[in-house]
This record gives sequence, C-alpha cells and structure tokens, in this order.
Amino acid sequence: MTQTSIRNAMTIDVEDYFQVSAFAPYIARERWESIPCRVESNVDRILALLDEEGTKATFFTLGWIADRYPAMVSRIVSNGHELASHGWAHYRVSDQNPDEFREDILRSKAILEDIGGQAVLGYRAPSFSIGRHNQWALDLLEEAGYRYSSSIYPVRHDHYGIPDAPRFAYYPRGSGLLELPITTMRLFRQNIPAGGGGYFRLWPYPVSKWFLKRLNQLEQRSAIFYFHPWEIDHQQPRQKGISMKTRFRHYYNLHRMEKRIKALTRDFNWNRMDRVFLD
Repeated sequence: MTQTSIRNAMTIDVEDYFQVSAFAPYIARERWESIPCRVESNVDRILALLDEEGTKATFFTLGWIADRYPAMVSRIVSNGHELASHGWAHYRVSDQNPDEFREDILRSKAILEDIGGQAVLGYRAPSFSIGRHNQWALDLLEEAGYRYSSSIYPVRHDHYGIPDAPRFAYYPRGSGLLELPITTMRLFRQNIPAGGGGYFRLWPYPVSKWFLKRLNQLEQRSAIFYFHPWEIDHQQPRQKGISMKTRFRHYYNLHRMEKRIKALTRDFNWNRMDRVFLD
C-alpha cells in the first residue's frame, strides 16, 4: 500500500553491465560488439515488475542500445513508459567538447524518436557528468529540443556532483531547460544520496524507505529514483582485474535489488518524469 499521494518519478538508466563508467578502464568500447548483451532480458523483467503494480517510469536509454534492440524500445513505449536519452554510448560529458556533445545528444535523440514514435524530452548525462565546468552542455541540450535534464547530482562524490547545487527542480543559468536532480536528504549539514543507484543497495531497505517517506511527508516534495537493468542481474559475468572499490560498488547486494524494487513500487506512488514534473 502506498504511503502518500505525492507522485514520485521512477527512472531506469538503460545500459548494460559492461558499459558502466567504472569499467571503462578495463573494457574498451571496441570490445562492446563482441560481448553478449543481457540488457534486453533484464529490461523485460523490469517491465513485468512495473506492470504488476501499474507503475509507469522513464527509461533513459543509450542510443547504442536502442540501435541494437529496437523491439525492446518499442515494448517500453507500448507499455506506457516515457522514453528519454542517456546519450549515445555512455560518453561522460566531461570527456567531450561542445561539438562532440552536440552530435551525441542529437544522434541519440533522433534514433529514440524514430523507434519510439514520440518526442524525447528528457536527458540524463552518463555518470551525472555535468558539473561546474561544463554548464555549456545545458545550453546545447535546450538548443537540441530537450525540455529537461537530470544530470547534476547535488552530492559530494569522487566521480561527479555539485554538493551545493539545488536539491529540487530548478532552471540553471536562467535557461528554459528544467534540471531535475536525483533525490537527496539533508542530514548533518550535507546532502545524503537517497534516490537509488549503488546507495539503494548499500542502505538497508527500511533506511531508503524512511528517506523517501520523510521527503514526501515532511518536505512535501516528489522524489526522483533511479536504477539500472544490470542491478537486478546478480548472475551477470564477473569482471576480472578490477579494484576492490569498484568490485564492491558494482556487485554489492545485486541479489537483493529486484525484491527491493518491488517493495518500492508497493510502498510509494510512482510515475514518469514528464508526468510528475512537466504536466
């Protein structure tokens, strides 16, 4: 039973396990074509899971994935979910110049709209890689026809984040592009990640539930939650040669993730990003 009538946004970053930024030093992009993908079966499991509770979500999808699995993308749309862009091939914005980024966001938007048959309004940067020093990316997103971004994480992290960025929806730089940050809780004078990803696997589920309930009931705000298809796939191949830190971050509690997502869909009211924030 849902705890509150406030609508929260459920989001999925559609990429395969070998495409995560943490594996970039170990798995070259040139190898991607030769690695068997697991994303389609995992997305189908997610679609079935969401359908059980009548939950609609936003799928931030790589163009590289959409190009290879158009039928999967069509199933996402036909099930009533929003299709959004996660860029073409998981290039971090911080590793691109403006021309490269413009080509990336236009290319991914075009293929998603061609397959999905609907306008792509949203974008999420791989690894939340829009920070203090590449805010020009927001202008290019607006120019390309995107209406919102979910790319600036207001946390302190070793790979991304602007700790003092706004915690809730805002228009950066006076633009017409709405920025929608992943959910955080303000505790101990800092922002604590509370909107999914590896932190959702790290915290015991009651802690995550308490965070979201507090956000809805006390702050009267909508949460934005995210996870990846590979996070429900505890049988994925184990990458050798990675650091202990990377191993912990990627594999910890994968076997508990699907059960926790199911609980989340029962305990809170969820919908697509566009319906929660643009309607």
